[in-house]
Amino acid sequence: MKRIHAYYSGDVHGVGFRFTAVEVARRYKITGWVRNSADGRVELVAEGKGPSLDSFLKEIKTAMAFYIREEVINPEPAAESLSDFQVRY
Repeated sequence: MKRIHAYYSGDVHGVGFRFTAVEVARRYKITGWVRNSADGRVELVAEGKGPSLDSFLKEIKTAMAFYIREEVINPEPAAESLSDFQVRY
């Protein structure tokens, strides 16, 4: 299992970023969460098997490429405490 903590900046609020992340996560069986941050970024925590997590991140970047100006992805120790992928408010 791999886990990442990512931040996306650009025009990422109000463009369906969180909905897209949830839909893509379900296809790849990724657990975690996504939320809009007060500073204008989108914050995302995702956990899954290596190849699935890599494909998930690639698809998010491709689907939202027009809106993302910067992507920062930090690896974290896998916690395996997440049971689904959801939007946090």
